[in-house]
Amino acid sequence: MPILALALKSLLNRRLTAGLMVVSISLSVMLLLGVERLRTQARAGFANTISGTDLVVGARTGATALLLHAVFRIGYATNNVSWTSYQEIARHPRVRWTIPVSLGDSFRGFTVLGTNKDYFRHYHYGGRRALEFHTGGVFDDVYDAVLGSDVARELNLHLHDSLVVAHGAVDIDSTRHSDKPFRVVGILNKTGTPVDRTVHVSLAGLEAIHVDWQSGMRPPGTSASADDARRQDLTPRSITAFLVGLDSRTAVFHVQRFINDYRREPLLAVLPGVVLQELWDAIGVAEQALLGVSALVALVGLSGMVTALLTGLNERRREMAVLRSVGARPRHVLALIVGEAAALAAAGVALGVVFLYLGLFVTRSFVQTHLGLSIEIGLPGVYEWLLLTAVLLASVVAGLWPAVRAYRYSLIDGMTVHV
Repeated sequence: MPILALALKSLLNRRLTAGLMVVSISLSVMLLLGVERLRTQARAGFANTISGTDLVVGARTGATALLLHAVFRIGYATNNVSWTSYQEIARHPRVRWTIPVSLGDSFRGFTVLGTNKDYFRHYHYGGRRALEFHTGGVFDDVYDAVLGSDVARELNLHLHDSLVVAHGAVDIDSTRHSDKPFRVVGILNKTGTPVDRTVHVSLAGLEAIHVDWQSGMRPPGTSASADDARRQDLTPRSITAFLVGLDSRTAVFHVQRFINDYRREPLLAVLPGVVLQELWDAIGVAEQALLGVSALVALVGLSGMVTALLTGLNERRREMAVLRSVGARPRHVLALIVGEAAALAAAGVALGVVFLYLGLFVTRSFVQTHLGLSIEIGLPGVYEWLLLTAVLLASVVAGLWPAVRAYRYSLIDGMTVHV
């Protein structure tokens, strides 16, 4: 305890240098914990891109490919699901709800998704969070559209604005359904999921704009007006995929086997949580690289502390000599320098944690609004405590080098230092 008190007094006498070292370590710790918090929350957010959905069903293809185009709107389906098959599966006694998804069109680089009102009732994300409207509401008319938040923000669209959907992914004059524009009736809140970059229309709306198209093009001389299309039978013949919610999680494998063995057409049912985890593991290299960079930053902070201690040793040789002359043993000198390093690291860790929570408190709303990433402000987790402990232990180990250098200074050498 006397050695520790002496170490603290010594640091107070060099408060400016010690303060700079503490700030350096605290910033490193803040970055290390911040990256870890973002990493874990991003992983949880990715896994919760779709929540509360038991099965994703589409034409038989790879599980990852099905999830990518049905949930993330990436890629194209190898085939569609007939409307008859969709209705038959939707009537299964264990199926509580379904959400049809029809893809293929676009609007100025954003995906257009055809669905029904069940999408807004049952689609959940981020731990069963429901979709919420920033303004407006669900589509009622055939030519109504609901925008994701990014679509509205980037294209500066508002309620009652009109938009023209293009056939396919290429938005040019020859592919646009200019004769059947949609009207914006709702804009969703930010979710941090592909919903934000999606234009939602009804299945009937998608059928209406394609009534006079054949094989991906409109034959010359054939044109049906918007009102003419509205009066036709707009029941879809097929959809891209559909989401399924069951009455009990215990029925998942039973219904999955029923769909995978479906005889009318080849279908595939996947568990979204399992496929999302596999997909994250496949792209997790960047996650580990980010954590490695933050660890290097923490290492640089500790290196700065060691450098400052080594630099100050020459100025403290008389101090060490005086301590030796009054009976301090080598272990006392070692304890003094290591104690200083540990005290600096402890102060840096504590200040870094304070900086982290202040930063989270200030930026949480911005990150949620603009990035759609919900960051929990809770106590550090087990892994974060391990990181903090590792920093403290590393500081003690790092302090051994200057401590050994200090104890090796001889009494005579120390007493002959000129100041």
